[in-house]
Amino acid sequence: MKATATFSVKKWDENTYAQISPTVKMTKASVEYALTGELEGAAFEECLMFYSHLDEKDQHNSTAAYIGLMRFEGKLNGRTGSFVMKDDGKFEAGSADSLLTILKGSGTSDLKSITGTGMYRANKEGVRLELEYEVG
Repeated sequence: MKATATFSVKKWDENTYAQISPTVKMTKASVEYALTGELEGAAFEECLMFYSHLDEKDQHNSTAAYIGLMRFEGKLNGRTGSFVMKDDGKFEAGSADSLLTILKGSGTSDLKSITGTGMYRANKEGVRLELEYEVG
């Protein structure tokens, strides 16, 4: 099955844990998203990032790789529950592009046996998340 959603950032708390040079650093972010569409609810992510180029004056000119674990809670095409996704992405030229993998065994309630993959893109034109998944 397929599902699409849009999301907005409700919280972004990012802290540097290794300043390698003035324009290279590593950070950890705790993020909360609100999702609407065929995925409706909230997602909570812990994310590690490596900035290979940091532009302090305009973050949209920065370049970074990131990996995170994101837990979705809510409804997926009318099924209630939660699941965890691995988020593997990059940020460059003002666009965040990620590949998502639903982690086996992470589903609860109506989504207990969920598996699948997906992607999202977030840029100045908006945010779109797509999943291909199976339940049971």
